[in-house]
Amino acid sequence: MASPHPAPAVEAVLESSPDAILVITEDGTIRFVNAATERMFGYSRDELLGQDHRMLLAEGFRSGQQRIFFALRKDADAGPVTTDAMAAPAFPPVEAYGVRRDGTEFQGEVACSLLAEDNADAPISMAVAVRDTSHRLAADAGLREAMSLLSATLESTADGILVVGGDGRIAGVNNQFVSMWGIPRELLSAQNDDAVLGFVVDQLADPAQFMEKVTALYADPTAESHDVLDFRDGRTFERYSRPQKVADRVVGRVWSFRDVTPARIAQERITRAMTDLAEQAAQLKALAFQDPLTGLSNRQLFNDHLAAALRGPCGTAVDVLLLDLDDFKEVNDILGHHAGDQMLIEVGRRLRECVRPNDVVARLGGDEFVVLLVGSLDPEAVAERTVDSLRVPLWIEGTMLRPSLSLGLASIHEDAVDASELLRRADVAMYAAKTAGKNRYLRFRPEMMKSLVERTELEAGLRVAVDAGQIAVHYQPIVSSRLGVVVKVEALARWVRDGETVPPEQFIPAAERSGLIVEIGTEVLLKGCTELKPWLAEDSSRALAVNVSGVQLQHGDFAELVQAVARSAGVDPRQLVLEVTESVFFDDDCHVIQQLTALRTAGVRVALDDFGTGYSSLGRLQGLPVDTLKIDQSFTSMIRTGEENLPILSCMIAMAHGLGLTVTAEGVETPAQAEYLINLDCDSLQGFLFSGAEAQPALASAIDRSANAFAALRGDRVAGHR
Repeated sequence: MASPHPAPAVEAVLESSPDAILVITEDGTIRFVNAATERMFGYSRDELLGQDHRMLLAEGFRSGQQRIFFALRKDADAGPVTTDAMAAPAFPPVEAYGVRRDGTEFQGEVACSLLAEDNADAPISMAVAVRDTSHRLAADAGLREAMSLLSATLESTADGILVVGGDGRIAGVNNQFVSMWGIPRELLSAQNDDAVLGFVVDQLADPAQFMEKVTALYADPTAESHDVLDFRDGRTFERYSRPQKVADRVVGRVWSFRDVTPARIAQERITRAMTDLAEQAAQLKALAFQDPLTGLSNRQLFNDHLAAALRGPCGTAVDVLLLDLDDFKEVNDILGHHAGDQMLIEVGRRLRECVRPNDVVARLGGDEFVVLLVGSLDPEAVAERTVDSLRVPLWIEGTMLRPSLSLGLASIHEDAVDASELLRRADVAMYAAKTAGKNRYLRFRPEMMKSLVERTELEAGLRVAVDAGQIAVHYQPIVSSRLGVVVKVEALARWVRDGETVPPEQFIPAAERSGLIVEIGTEVLLKGCTELKPWLAEDSSRALAVNVSGVQLQHGDFAELVQAVARSAGVDPRQLVLEVTESVFFDDDCHVIQQLTALRTAGVRVALDDFGTGYSSLGRLQGLPVDTLKIDQSFTSMIRTGEENLPILSCMIAMAHGLGLTVTAEGVETPAQAEYLINLDCDSLQGFLFSGAEAQPALASAIDRSANAFAALRGDRVAGHR
């Protein structure tokens, strides 16, 4: 057997090596060790020689050298064994853990190669070089931690990452990339980059654009890019691309893809919502400044324009035309609110045609309109044209209507006034136009304010009079044409103010405007029942007539109130007659008719006062809860000599009788009028020919005077026939 020791020159080299050098036989016995082996493992040379080398290896690594030996022997058997150490079969370095004498383990790197002996028949040995790599642990641990962090980051990001090498081949992807694109795992495993690329572009809405961008980027390795990819299925990705560098050298390209579909959908929804909000804001603005029925400006927009006009240059003409329709309520009552709306729309259209394009026409509410003229040379011509425009009839649902309006004109002159004062002046002028007969315009004059003040003072004084019980009741007799005696008296409210009697045509409208008519009406009914109870009790055919306002009838307990007053005064309800005007029967909810029907059921009779002055017709009487028709004095005044042919009167009386109604004629002042009406079989007569209205103490004389006047009338008739 050859000596286990190498030649002196070789041994010197081995002894100076920093790595542990061992020579072991095929059965694992140690034949040689160098000094570094002693230092590395802590054994002396004598303690190692002849021992099994596995004592120096950690558990799990002790059989590795035999496998290496076997592998090297196979390589040696494949060719002739050479004495050239450089040409001897060698095994690449492997990691292993060694064990020191004190039992501690350390990491090492082991390299093995066969040694050829001089004697071909000698057993083959293996040289083993062991290098302590413990110093690499800290660096490796840091590297592993960094790599682990990088891997975790790449896998946890929401972006899909694709790394392409400098040769254009796929170098790596993260799981998010595979998931986002839905790439089958087997397609990636096949490492067919062309197939992967084809799978990707097939999903895109514009594959050509995608490839054009890829080609441009690979033509410029240092370029960066950001664009958006649209998919056929509606998804949207953002694509980022940057060069991958090692130091300053470009070694590939990194692509990142981010699914922004939810963000795009959210943005689209936000955009739609903003668009909707803008449309709604425009609609709200239109609603805020536009009258929804007529399309004209509304009160707010008019006020803004008026304020701006008054802030304009000094001397600028500013005129306001305030108007409302005459008797518009009756259009609503008779034809319905739809017809009323159609009239308002047509009025708005005509008003616009009467002014310049830049003039403001607004509807303030209800049937009230206003026109603002700025810099007009002739506002009165505009007012006249406006009044004339509504004199032209219009047809609504087959009915011809002739609308009319009352208009007040107020202007800025030398005196500076604010917007509210200018409107107030226009309102005062409009009220004056209405008082003057309607269907006209009037320009504001300072004296008109006096009338307004008087009206305000009138209403204030009326309030005091009602609270103080200063409203008196007078009674006017009504004579039966058949009996020639007074069978009914009408209770009439009277107000004496500061020693002067205020005409009913002045304070009754004021009472209705202020709502005091309810208290006045109740007071008249109560006083009438109380003061006339003895006279009524003498003859059950006698009756007390009381005027009732439509405002009173709107109260839900009116029917109960009338019956309660009658009970408290001890008057039979059948001796009460409530006089109402035609307009009260045009309430849409039929509340008034229900009230009057309940009263008639209790025995109270209803008279239709001032018949013929409104919109009603004889044909409508059949369906109304009335018992008596009172002919307005305007028709009675048509009788002057008694020789007239007045078919309207004969028609009224005949039709009323045909409907089972009695007829009373008002305003009878001359014998000729009385004769004419008696000849037409008018049931009752009322007027100054017989008696005016008297207070209760003078009522007995008024009743006698009425009977005497009728008796004298009958005597004249007899004498006349002789």
